[in-house]
Amino acid sequence: MKKERWVVSAKRADFQAIADRFGIDPVIARLIRNRDVTGEKEIEEYLFGDLEQLHDPLLMKDMERAADLIAEKIREKKPIRIIGDYDIDGVTATYILLTGLKDLGADADVRIPDRIADGYGLNEHLVQFAADEGRDTIVTCDNGIAAGSQIRLAKELGMTVVVTDHHEVPFEEDENGERRYILPPADAVVNPKQKDCSYPFPGLCGAAVAWKLIQTMEAKAGIPKEHSFRFLEFVAIATIGDVMDLQGENRIFVKAGLRALHKTQNLGLQELIRVQGIEAENVTPYHIGFVLGPCINASGRLDTAEHSLKLLCAKTREEAAKLAGDLKDLNESRKELTRQGEAKAIELVETSPLQNDKVLVVYLPDCHESLAGIIAGRLREHFHKPSFVLTRSEEGVKGSGRSIEAYSMYEELCKCKELMTKFGGHPMAAGLSLAGEEMIEPFRRALNDNSTLTEEDFVEKVVIDVPMPITYITKNLIRQLSLLEPFGKGNTKPLFAQKGLTVLNYRIFGKNRNVVKVQLADAGGYQMDGVYFGEGEAFAAYVDAHPTLSVAYYPSIDTWNGRDKLTDQYPELFLKMQKSRKYLIFCPVFYRKQNSTQKNIDAIL
Repeated sequence: MKKERWVVSAKRADFQAIADRFGIDPVIARLIRNRDVTGEKEIEEYLFGDLEQLHDPLLMKDMERAADLIAEKIREKKPIRIIGDYDIDGVTATYILLTGLKDLGADADVRIPDRIADGYGLNEHLVQFAADEGRDTIVTCDNGIAAGSQIRLAKELGMTVVVTDHHEVPFEEDENGERRYILPPADAVVNPKQKDCSYPFPGLCGAAVAWKLIQTMEAKAGIPKEHSFRFLEFVAIATIGDVMDLQGENRIFVKAGLRALHKTQNLGLQELIRVQGIEAENVTPYHIGFVLGPCINASGRLDTAEHSLKLLCAKTREEAAKLAGDLKDLNESRKELTRQGEAKAIELVETSPLQNDKVLVVYLPDCHESLAGIIAGRLREHFHKPSFVLTRSEEGVKGSGRSIEAYSMYEELCKCKELMTKFGGHPMAAGLSLAGEEMIEPFRRALNDNSTLTEEDFVEKVVIDVPMPITYITKNLIRQLSLLEPFGKGNTKPLFAQKGLTVLNYRIFGKNRNVVKVQLADAGGYQMDGVYFGEGEAFAAYVDAHPTLSVAYYPSIDTWNGRDKLTDQYPELFLKMQKSRKYLIFCPVFYRKQNSTQKNIDAIL
């Protein structure tokens, strides 16, 4: 079980001055500083950024060249083949390119690689297939930056190749540690992660890069930029689904995209939202990340991602409803298979010498290879260690990894690239292939021998933004917290904390006895109700043995019976337990003093 350490963020600034300048509570000013947003311009953009503040796509290296090349192919009526990827970012990027290019008059079609038969990204088979079908041009999205040999083949076959991608650029290190970055021999490479790219915000997802290309082409065609905003809901879905940092432009994409999604005209999205029992106007980043997104991903994992693309392209309500239902069912199957694989992986680590490794490499030969990344993520969460899950494939062994902040997974793979037949990814996630089972142990040893991780790196830090008494919470403060949304990677939901709270009483609920309602009080008798999600009996035992608790919380406003009550809907609030991490959700309902009758909230606040 992983360890954790609570720390308080102590970044300094003149919080009162920031509060006065922007008309916000000093606590909000502190939260902004804790997210490394400094300077008046940056704070203004963080709080109130809109589409007018998006960067010019032409700042991206090769963007103009890519747009001009494709526009020329459209004028010449040359057939274009779009090659995407099978995850949520790849599917939405493919949809944006396909729809955008067709709207511009292109003869364009799509191939999304089959996860099992083709593997990730561009491969020789797909290149040869495109050439055999007479496609003149290949445009990639969410892949291609590491496809040097495949693009070389395409060029030998006389094809034009445009790469749009956002993954890390491959590199080699010499004996002095100097890096030489290796770009594919494409006619244009559009990727903001290129070292000599001047684009101000490199943290875009693949769909955002594809959208920037369409935006550029439409601008060159004299089409108002507002026309390109029809794709923002798809950029938002990809940004959240691909777990990009919600900073800079990504915050603007998600804010604007969510507004568009709330009134989406896309039949596929309408039906996917409906089949999940969600009201469109209530869709949040949570729904995208944990409800809708997994359905889009499910087809690429257990079937073919082209089903998800067909959903987005559906022209009739009946077609959209059928596809949405199929994807929901497929995702339910995926969840059960994931649960089984997760249990097996954890058991293998805990009952073997693997538990002593700094980098976990677990081989599940019978696991569906599409689930390896999800299970790796579960291992990472459970042990707080970089984790790889490998599985048997037709071509040998395939796998995926998920990392912790202290370990750049892609860079570490580069150190042992000779052991792999193929790899790629990000600092926090990666995919790879091995020639056969005999390479698993050398791969595991190499990762661990090269690792410089220390025991401190395996202790997960729970960062408290503000140690704040519950008596400071007001409705106005809670409403101001919405200025910080959307929350996610790179813009975490704020976490407050208070020591010395007493549990006055508690009741355990749920068929699995995993919900506990509690009544809490501070030293001055100020009371609130709370809800704990976790092992109810363990919670009770801990509370019975400890007179006071240290709790972290995030308050929000909930409406019940037409009246505002202060509640907490944060999914990961922490109750300090002896040996393991637990979760606490506060549902504050305020009282003047112990044993008093409930007061009108407005009167109290």
